[in-house]
Amino acid sequence: MTERIKATMSDDDLVSVDYEVFGRVQGVFFRKYTQAEGRKLGLVGWVQNTRSGTVQGQLQGPRCKVKEMQEWLKSTGSPKSHITKAEFKNEKTVGSLEHSSFDIVK
Repeated sequence: MTERIKATMSDDDLVSVDYEVFGRVQGVFFRKYTQAEGRKLGLVGWVQNTRSGTVQGQLQGPRCKVKEMQEWLKSTGSPKSHITKAEFKNEKTVGSLEHSSFDIVK
């Protein structure tokens, strides 16, 4: 019974989180690498450049994989990028995925 209670915030729960990455993240294939990393982790969502020079998007998938992707967005990125910070907001548990793939939005 206690196992069930502990599992309410399981690593397997599906979560959705919005993100924005700051620094030199445009013109350095950041979106392409983000899409590839998201797909590698089995996540769905999207990524796009903003007019203010950042990259933003949404991640959805198992909590443990989303956390892994958040670390990647904070510290790795594309080889030529220079990340100064990454912000995450609107994190919530979802009953099902709202996207079918990980897309680059133009």
